[in-house]
Amino acid sequence: MKTLLIASALLLAHTAGAQETKPAAAPASPFTRLIWADEFDGNGPFDASRWKSEEGFVRNEEDQWYQASNTYRQNGVLVLEARIDSIPNPRYSASAPRSDWRRSRPYARYSSGSINTAGKFSFQYGRLEVRARIPAVCGAWPAIWTLGEQMEWPSNGECDVMEFYQVNGKPHILANAAWGSDRRYQAIWNSRRIPYSHFLELDPDWGEKFHTWVMDWTADYIRIYLDGELLNDIDLATTVNGALGQGKNPFRQPHYILLDLAVGGQNGGKPQPDAFPMRYEVDYVRVYGK
Repeated sequence: MKTLLIASALLLAHTAGAQETKPAAAPASPFTRLIWADEFDGNGPFDASRWKSEEGFVRNEEDQWYQASNTYRQNGVLVLEARIDSIPNPRYSASAPRSDWRRSRPYARYSSGSINTAGKFSFQYGRLEVRARIPAVCGAWPAIWTLGEQMEWPSNGECDVMEFYQVNGKPHILANAAWGSDRRYQAIWNSRRIPYSHFLELDPDWGEKFHTWVMDWTADYIRIYLDGELLNDIDLATTVNGALGQGKNPFRQPHYILLDLAVGGQNGGKPQPDAFPMRYEVDYVRVYGK
């Protein structure tokens, strides 16, 4: 596990460029030592020593083309921006079947950003804290998540600290974990789907504000919170891979961090032209250990 000691000054409140909200009481945690962070101070490209960008069509039959230029720092926040675009697909083949969606599309109609810390930072157990403002509109699929370093998905383990997307045509916020079954690419899920209306009942202006997501991860559990509210409590005694994953527990290995803003695809819903540009804004990402 790689760790990077961060100056204690990063523990100070980070507010530049981010709308202030009254934070809820943080849940108790055994993890109090800051071991890695990105405060996204200033303006310009994201820090390539901490993050790398995904490129092209990547997953879930999503409509966007990922490219680094859609992710940047502006006034102290990281912006992942989805735009209406027209990007030629260099892998396009007129003979490719429609099911081969990465090759059957001549163009990408949208562009967006996705970055991760693979090969640059990972952690095993601790608290991941992210303060962000998400585009809560149909067609948007923003996420905060982690993936295990070893094995093929889903036997490597996936933890979705935050997803926003459409379930049966209605917006939801999700908190999930996935691990491997006996069949390739078939995951076993522990998923909590909370209707977006729940958060609007708490605050009609919820979508205009920044909020804090927390993942507390020990050898025994993963607990996911949003503004202090427990969304999911995952018992790691149950997250054991099937035969393809050698019966291992993928949440007892180092994981790396991903931030992305997908468009459409299997769960995002139909994008509406007046929703663009979509902006997923991240105030900070912090990781604490013991």
